[in-house]
Amino acid sequence: MESKVKNHDLSFLSSNDYWGRGIMIGTSGRRIAVAYFIMGRSENSRNRYFYQEGDKVAIAPYDPAKLEDPTLIIYYPVKTVGNQLIVTNGDQTDTVEEHLNQGGTFESALRTREFEPDEPHFTPRISGIVDMTDGTFKMSILKNIDGIGKECGRYFYEYAPVDGTARFIHTYEGNATPLPTFEGEPWKVEIPEDLDVFTETIWKRLNEDNKISLCTMMIDMDTNEKDVRILNKRMGD
Repeated sequence: MESKVKNHDLSFLSSNDYWGRGIMIGTSGRRIAVAYFIMGRSENSRNRYFYQEGDKVAIAPYDPAKLEDPTLIIYYPVKTVGNQLIVTNGDQTDTVEEHLNQGGTFESALRTREFEPDEPHFTPRISGIVDMTDGTFKMSILKNIDGIGKECGRYFYEYAPVDGTARFIHTYEGNATPLPTFEGEPWKVEIPEDLDVFTETIWKRLNEDNKISLCTMMIDMDTNEKDVRILNKRMGD
């Protein structure tokens, strides 16, 4: 596989028809760029949309009557605690929020969690946190490392902001059964200055059949004001 630590433009997103869920965090000038998207193969996974709830981003079922099991698919992917923005692919968002409010850390929170119990995939939990005053950020992945759902590896990455670039972490390496788990270090990707271009480029590059929802934002480091975009395949943003 091509090295993930080289600079990539966002066109690489079309190289994999099933990234699963993905997080990007980076900077453009004095603005922090964040993106979170979800993809899905099953009807239950595809039956979702993003919406804003105050300073949070939430997920809801498109058709509540068809919702089979909300446990791993309905959660808050984005929350804010003080000057920290949290973005994750599951209810570990709440765990990180709780630990920060109690004087804990991003790392201490995630050490209490592990990958999702969705055998045979054992979907990894991916998480990010960014300091909205200076753009420094961390990413993490909690993944099964023995193939049978017994052992959890917890990996943490910490980055200083590099203007015009972001880091991208995702859950799956491809579309197979069982789904192959993310490997290696988060991708280094080039990002545009304009939020709408950032948003549309990601959305257009994600596989048309499997993409579900995308949230992007640019955060002013001086004011912490957020400019947010949400795109949903099954419901207008």
